[in-house]
Amino acid sequence: MAQVLVRQLNEQVVERLKKRAREHGRSLQSEVKTILEEAVPDYEAAWKRIERFRKRLKESGRQFSDSADLIRQDRER
Repeated sequence: MAQVLVRQLNEQVVERLKKRAREHGRSLQSEVKTILEEAVPDYEAAWKRIERFRKRLKESGRQFSDSADLIRQDRER
């Protein structure tokens, strides 16, 4: 597993991170790891889930309006 070293981090930031870690019942390292993981989501996996959902909608046979067309029609009123 990779490691990241952050140099010259403001002491006030470290104290706020420690406080946040205590509030969540985690170590400082675990809290920083969680923050970083949440800040950089797995977009590839998200797009795969979206595509699967779109496929299910298409296979359901239901007809869905193009939202761009609906917005355009609304603006023209």
